[in-house]
Amino acid sequence: MSDRYLDLVSGGPGRSAAKKLGLPQPVRLRRTDPASVDQPLVPGPVLVLDDGVSQRAADELAETLLGWDLDVRRDPQELAKGRRWGAVVLVLTEATSPADLAGPALTLGGVLRRLAPGGRVVTVSRRADDAGEPAVVAVRQGVDGFLRSLAKELRAGATANGVVLAQDVPVGAPSAVGALRFLLSARSAFVDGQPVHVTSADGVTPADWTRPLEGMVAVVTGAARGIGAAIVSVLARDGARVVGVDVPAAGDALSRVMNEVRGSALQLDITAEDAADRILAHVRERYGRLDVVVHNAGILRDKLLANMTDDRWNDLLAVNVLAPLRMNETFAEELGAGGRIISLASTSGIAGNRGQTNYAAAKAGIIGMTRALAPVVAASGATANAVAPGFIETDMTAKIPPLPRQVARRANSLQQGGRPVDVAEAIAFLASPQAGGVNGQTLRVCGQNLVGQ
Repeated sequence: MSDRYLDLVSGGPGRSAAKKLGLPQPVRLRRTDPASVDQPLVPGPVLVLDDGVSQRAADELAETLLGWDLDVRRDPQELAKGRRWGAVVLVLTEATSPADLAGPALTLGGVLRRLAPGGRVVTVSRRADDAGEPAVVAVRQGVDGFLRSLAKELRAGATANGVVLAQDVPVGAPSAVGALRFLLSARSAFVDGQPVHVTSADGVTPADWTRPLEGMVAVVTGAARGIGAAIVSVLARDGARVVGVDVPAAGDALSRVMNEVRGSALQLDITAEDAADRILAHVRERYGRLDVVVHNAGILRDKLLANMTDDRWNDLLAVNVLAPLRMNETFAEELGAGGRIISLASTSGIAGNRGQTNYAAAKAGIIGMTRALAPVVAASGATANAVAPGFIETDMTAKIPPLPRQVARRANSLQQGGRPVDVAEAIAFLASPQAGGVNGQTLRVCGQNLVGQ
């Protein structure tokens, strides 16, 4: 759905008027094309900074970036006058005290005015829970607060996110550099103020970064429209063979979506007791294997709790959380090394939302399910993660009354709604071989929605 306000303030008199009146000034984000990956990774040179004690790690990441044919600098004074930084990577992996933050943070502050529109700031740090010394815990947790606050200060479509490594994960591990590449790229357009936790050194660097899912087979539920259709398109673009699943009533739309990517359509109600078995039988017959499951199917049955009915509550939970729970009992046994289970949560499941007690309960349940499933599938080399979208421009959100819809669009640091492709890109990253060290996590795709954590 078109955001007319964004169209109005994107340039000319509308932009000037918004600035004079102190109104939100969203800009068009640097996004991917679901059908193409032919675009620069970043919109300018990359500056790699460190805190003085993390220099070796910073040098290693700089070498990695050079291997991606990027223009990498270690000195902020090296940039020619008139040019802008495409990204800044701030390496803080060896910091031992909050005092270590002062130098790199203030240096970063001095270059932000030269950050390109759609630029990226990415911190690379260690997980606070892995430290014992109070000062070390303090600085690692401090990076989190610094990152989230910085993200709220950036403008012109720029974002700030973090890669948070477990203590024993090298900065050059596939999942560490894979997360860094995702956050630098246009694939992360609507991810802002978020840490990506890399919990292990597992993962495999893809032979081709533009087609990391080559040879993999993916199942996507709720594939006929909206976010589901975008997931199908992006997974296929990245090399996967895709099976799209949706209810028989959506059969025509499902066929159109799957025909576009030369995938396979399966009409099925996922609440059926034998849904997982039927999906597996279809996949084995067509492709002989299953690598990725995306639990995207979901419904809304909004109503204040005082007016909630049995059918509204039970129907929603049946589709949104009980079906994935039941199907995972089968899929968890099927998936081997490199397997992925990715589920759609929601910021409503993190912060709640008026009139959505049933929906929030289900989506919070998805987050809990993911956390509990992660160690189970890790035993076979697979992962389980979730994506929590915020306000995304879909046919569903288009039905929200105009005023609440405008409020929802502006209630994030990027001051606009996300697109289905934004959610799809996050799912494609979590499905990729380089994300093998990301497990049990929920990644918010919400433009740093100003609710929850």
